[in-house]
This record gives sequence, structure tokens and C-alpha cells, in this order.
Amino acid sequence: MSTLMPPALSVLNRHTLADGRLGAAAAVELPTYDRAALVPGVVHLGLGAFHRAHQALVFDRLLQGGDRRWGVVGVAMRSTELADSLAAQDGLYAVQIADQDGARWQVSGSLLRTCVAGREPQSVVDALAAATTRWVTLTVTEKGYGEPLAKLLVDGLAARRAAAQGGLTIASCDNLSHNGLKLQKLCLDEAARRSDPFLTAWIETRCAFPNSMVDRIVPAATQQQRSDAAVALGVQDHGALATEAFWEWVIERRFADPADADVLAAVGVTVVDDVKPFEDAKLRMLNGSHTALALIGAVQGWPTVSDGVAIPAIRDFVHRYMTRMVMPLLKRPGGGAYRDALLARFANPALRHRVHQIASDSSLKIPLRWGPTLRESLAAGQGVEPLALATAVWFRYLQGVDEQGQTYEIADPRGVALQEIAKRHPNDAVGTVQALLAVTEAWDADLAIDERWMSRVVHWLERIQASNVDTALAELAALEERT
Repeated sequence: MSTLMPPALSVLNRHTLADGRLGAAAAVELPTYDRAALVPGVVHLGLGAFHRAHQALVFDRLLQGGDRRWGVVGVAMRSTELADSLAAQDGLYAVQIADQDGARWQVSGSLLRTCVAGREPQSVVDALAAATTRWVTLTVTEKGYGEPLAKLLVDGLAARRAAAQGGLTIASCDNLSHNGLKLQKLCLDEAARRSDPFLTAWIETRCAFPNSMVDRIVPAATQQQRSDAAVALGVQDHGALATEAFWEWVIERRFADPADADVLAAVGVTVVDDVKPFEDAKLRMLNGSHTALALIGAVQGWPTVSDGVAIPAIRDFVHRYMTRMVMPLLKRPGGGAYRDALLARFANPALRHRVHQIASDSSLKIPLRWGPTLRESLAAGQGVEPLALATAVWFRYLQGVDEQGQTYEIADPRGVALQEIAKRHPNDAVGTVQALLAVTEAWDADLAIDERWMSRVVHWLERIQASNVDTALAELAALEERT
């Protein structure tokens, strides 16, 4: 007796989009514009999940509104697999957007073509120099702001100037304080090394580098999301993603074309004169809490952030950390509402945001996400207990084994060196803390000799080593109830 196999699904592409099957498969939001008539006006560097679930969907909104100038050329910096997979789908992919009311699917059509900077740098230069290009956006992560990026951008800008094209708006969307200014300096320094004062002046006067802050939780893509997309859409989608309903893009009012301010504001982008209050709140409240949650989760062995936030002691720790330590130092309006929204977002089980993904590159993230709060709290004589405990958890995380005895790999460019330091002083909290606080790439040098800070990290690491993270969290909650 033979078993009939189900027919293989077609792949999401311009043909399956055009034949009407996607709309019939489920309530799926589809592009209503003619993609063949779009103009590639944006070059995006860093073709990862975050961009495709955030800026690309903002550009999709603009396209849906009839402004054809916002088609995207997506540039993967190194990975050929993703760029080629999306190219095979004509740049189409679906995003599952979930909140407490359920989930919906949206197919984005803003990505027109892809390329890979490491494989075809001239294609990127040509795209940057193209007459239709107006914007460059970047999500290359904090560690991507170095010489290769500077060379690629300035090669494109030099070609653009030589072709007598106009200037560009070049917007960093990475978690870096003053990201626009840092990107501008990176480009100007590279241009200066080329001994072409006219190029340097052209970049400085014709191109705009606005500071910006972006916010949306986008877990790494999984096979489960691809399977869910196949059920919902009735086609295979190798680029399927999931995200939350919340999104925010706050950008400084500094554009090569000033009219873009109103264009972006009309689709929900917040255009302001000063991004810093929003940037500080996001880095310190969302990103700082996320890193603390991820490290606690990795040590305790939960799979996802939402698993942890469902535990009352964990939710209470994050609430106290944001309320007592972070919010008093911030100027963003509506801090309490922002905190409550963050806790609700962290608790969203649909996101499946893996703790080990968020814990990656912690040595690069912690100086940005915890450092300012720690420095200001110490300077003001305020309590530092939540961050001292979180730091002790990070040092425990560097052991590479959770409280259930399960080993894990540490994805961090300094991971091997940090693990060696952490394992050099087994069961010696004082030795471990002294050695790891001396790693000046992760901490300000003066923290290694700040007795108040060091003593509190030692205290919490001793508690964790003697018992577990739960015991330390319970002691912290009792301590803060008394103060």
C-alpha cells in the first residue's frame, strides 16, 4: 500500500505573489503597489532580521502610500546564504507580527535586490553612487563600525561625487550612542586618509548623518517560523520572520532632503531635534534589561526571555532595576508607561526570543547598556545593587555551564579570554571579580579599584556560588524592600 506524499509547495516570489494564492491562504497583508515601477532609493547595509522587520517595513508603508522612491537594495556584509535566498524570492518575505490580541502576517515588497559586500563590493559602490539613491541605512551591529565599513561607504561616496550626484542621508540604526555622529566621524576620517580635501568637504557639507534610535524586538529566524509561514501563506518562505507589534524609530531632524522629515512622520516615524532622551531610555531600559535577563536565563537554563519574565521574582527584579536605578537618571517623558510597555513586550510568548542569542557579544554590549547607568549611580551615591547582581551573574555565566549542569558556548569576540580568566579562580569570588573588572575593554579602568562597586559584585557572586541565582534575587528583593 503506497502513501501519497503531499505536493511540494511553491516558493514565495513575484509569480506566486501575482497569482492570488497568498491572499486565499490566510488573512495576509500583501503589497498593493507595482514593484516593477519602484525606484531603488535606499541602500541598506546589514541585511539581517532586524532591518527586514523594522526599517524595511517602514519603507513598505511609504511604498503602500504611493511614494515609489523607497525601494531597498539590501546588502549583506558577509553572509551569502541569506542574500542569495532572498534574491531567489525576488526580495519578498513574510513577517508574523504578534501581540496579546493574536498574530497576523505581512509580506514586504520593499526589498528589490540583494548583494554581498564581501563578495561583490563594486556592486555596493555602484548602488551607493546610483542617481536614484537618496538614503543609506545601517544595521551592522556595534562591532561593525571599523575600517572595512568606512572604506566601503567612502568608496561609494567618492564615486557618487565623481558622478556629480547629490548628497545622501546616511542613518545608523545600531545601538550606539550618538550613532550618526560616530558614523560621520568614521567616514570623514577615512576620507581624510585619502588626501582629498574636496571629498572630505563634500561629505561634510552634502551628506547628513542623523542620530537615530530604533526599537523592535526581532528574534533570530527559526525553522518554526518558516514552517508557520508555509501553513499561513501556502508557499515556502526561506526568509520568514516573527516580531512584535510595537515598533519605534526616532530620528534627528537632519536630512540631505529636509522634506523627508514630514514624509517619515506621516508613517509613524518620530522626528525630533534631540534623540538622546529616547536613545538613553532604550539603551539603558530595554537593552540593559534584556542583557540582564538573558544572562540570568542562560545561567538558570530558561529557553526564552518570556519564560523568565513569567517568573514573578524575575519580573520583579527587572521592574525594580528599571524603576529604582535607571529611570531616575533619564529624561524621556513617560518613563513609567515605557517601563510597563517593555515588561509586556518581554512577556510576549510569541517572540520566542532565545536567551543565548541576546547574551551573545555581552562584552561589547555591557559597556553601552550598563556602563552609563553604573557611572552616574556611583557618582551620585545611589544604590547599585541590581547592576552589581547582574554583573555577578555575567561572571557566573562565563563558566559556560548552567545551574542544571548543562554546558553552552559563549558567543563573544572576547569569550575565550574571558572564560579563561573566570575559570582561573574557581570558587574564589574575590579573585574572579578582581580579575574580570580589570578587563578594561569591558569596564572603565577606575571600576577595578572602586571598593564600593567591587565589594557588592563580590557579595552577589559569593551568594550565587554558594547557592544559586534565585537565592541572590530573593536577598536583593528583601534588601530593597527595607530601603
